[in-house]
Amino acid sequence: QVQLVESGGGLVQAGDSLRLSCAASGRTFSSFNAGWFRQAPGKEREFVAAIKWSGSSTYYTNSVKGRFAISRDNTKNTVYLQMNSLKPEDTAVYYCAAYSGYWGDLGKESKYDYWGQGTQVTVST
Repeated sequence: QVQLVESGGGLVQAGDSLRLSCAASGRTFSSFNAGWFRQAPGKEREFVAAIKWSGSSTYYTNSVKGRFAISRDNTKNTVYLQMNSLKPEDTAVYYCAAYSGYWGDLGKESKYDYWGQGTQVTVST
């Protein structure tokens, strides 16, 4: 089992930055690929970014490319999502997720075995 706990959300203005953290406990997190998803009010949850277990590969949805950066520190069992140039449309609950397996189909929720409880990010105009 892997337990994931997100933190770092909050209320910011458009153009500001935030860094989300996802702290993992349980099994060896360094062997898991990890991702961030988000769910805006009234919308389905969507993929944001993913990072390979080694940190050697990352993948982003188009709407956040160039603004968001996913990273990890396996010595701290933590995955990060640095969010810059935030827009009101980035407002959502952000979820951390993890799975063990091949690096592919990263946008599919069903691929991820473990999920955090989410952290709210609100971007005002």
